[in-house]
Amino acid sequence: MKHFFTNRVRVVLVAAVLLAAILAVISGVTNISLPKMFVQGVLTPARAGISYLTDQAERLYGYLFKYESLAAENEALKQELAQIQDAARTADAITRENERLRALLDLKDSDEKYRFMDGYIIAWSSNDWSNTITINRGTNHGVEQDMCAVTANGELVGLVSEVGPNYAVIKTVLDSSLEISATIAGAGYNGIVKGGYADESPDKLRMNYLPNTATIHIKDQVVTTGSTVYPRNLILGHVIDAGFDESGVAKFALLEPAADIGSLEQVFIVMDYNAG
Repeated sequence: MKHFFTNRVRVVLVAAVLLAAILAVISGVTNISLPKMFVQGVLTPARAGISYLTDQAERLYGYLFKYESLAAENEALKQELAQIQDAARTADAITRENERLRALLDLKDSDEKYRFMDGYIIAWSSNDWSNTITINRGTNHGVEQDMCAVTANGELVGLVSEVGPNYAVIKTVLDSSLEISATIAGAGYNGIVKGGYADESPDKLRMNYLPNTATIHIKDQVVTTGSTVYPRNLILGHVIDAGFDESGVAKFALLEPAADIGSLEQVFIVMDYNAG
């Protein structure tokens, strides 16, 4: 055991002497002192590690900064797009309103002299028998019960059935409780138009009590005959079918409503009119 430790000591001493000799030679060649060479040998790997970590930190910072910049730019673009879309919707709404007002001017220039109050639809209601809309005009604006509502093109929408200070409920032509005196414009046949709910045609109108000898054509236009409530020649719809009623004595006509009730945005209340 004593010889084992002696041998190990000898090996270590020889290795130390050789290392010292090698370092001395390198020191002589490079003119770097042994202590300085030792320090550099220890610190160089550490410096390399610190430099690597610094580079990685700088890259991470740059990525985070770029991410925040892109996120801010993305949010700004979203807001700009939303503003553009809102402006486009507003422009479309203004365009549609201008078209309605131009059509209304044509209606005002017809034989009937009209005075209108415009109103925007704020609610719809529909069931098996009833069909109503609510507008944002009421008694504060001069609207009264039993005034009729039309589109800008002179298509009959319905009749005011309930009115409050700032709203009015309108029974539309699709409501089966509303009965309107009408005539087939081309042929002059008279009848009564009402909603087709009772006849399983909820989105259509039915014109009853037509003469059994009446000749009815598809696409014939049906208009109001005129009364104290409805001005004459307001468009109700167009014939899409005809036949004899259940009694077999009179004819009826099924109509496609002229006013597309479900897509309306705005209606016009007839405040006053005089026959020309």
